[in-house]
Amino acid sequence: MPSYPPVQSVLRALDVLEELNRHGTTSIAELHRATGLPKPTLVRLLETLVFAGYACSGDRLGGYQVTSEVAKLSAGFHGSPLVVEAARPFALDLTRRLRWPVSVAVLEGCTMVVRFSTVPDSNVSPFHAPVGMRLSLVARGLGRAYLAWCPAAEREILLRMLAKLPEGEDNPPNLAAVVRGVLRTVHRLGYAERDPGVEPRNSNTLALPIRAEGRVLATIGIGFYRSAVPHAVLMDRLLPALRAAAQGTEQSLLALRPAAE
Repeated sequence: MPSYPPVQSVLRALDVLEELNRHGTTSIAELHRATGLPKPTLVRLLETLVFAGYACSGDRLGGYQVTSEVAKLSAGFHGSPLVVEAARPFALDLTRRLRWPVSVAVLEGCTMVVRFSTVPDSNVSPFHAPVGMRLSLVARGLGRAYLAWCPAAEREILLRMLAKLPEGEDNPPNLAAVVRGVLRTVHRLGYAERDPGVEPRNSNTLALPIRAEGRVLATIGIGFYRSAVPHAVLMDRLLPALRAAAQGTEQSLLALRPAAE
């Protein structure tokens, strides 16, 4: 138990910051519904976050948003797997050159969890910062890339786990047949994409595995608006660049592992 009662204003500010971080743009009314805090209190907290640089607002934005300064709040956390650290510079370089956001995800249980994203570094991102987001192995590009290239024995275990989940994106009707179709498509194309029926439908994710010693350690994907990236551009620019980033990460892991061990 703490020695002193918690500071309520700090708890409220953290609640607001967490809620802001879940959405691209949030209004006072939406925050009021989500947190239950009085609107005058929310205004004071939000203006404090704006003053500190963690949020921004304006008529053009249509509400409040977090800024890239929130990334500093996790600067002292060193729990990311080594593969995420190896992929980080390649993801940042991809976004610098191609402008689109890049995400790196690792398997947790039977879902992929985004552990790094360059959304704050992309000025054309169709997504809100997805770090911590859990993604389906069956319907999402980052998940499909894992499922398609992981060892067959591991895939069978994952499918048994998925089959126990409630019916939905992770466990669609006829799960086995759906997965067989996904695997055929991914292996034929040489890359994974998000199910076109998954929202938001105007965007897509192109994904590949990061592998070592016969295992998939993570997946890396680049997100983009479907209307802005013709198939020829996807094949000629995005896919080769993403493949080079995945391969570069795999090579970096070989150099990093002895130092880590």
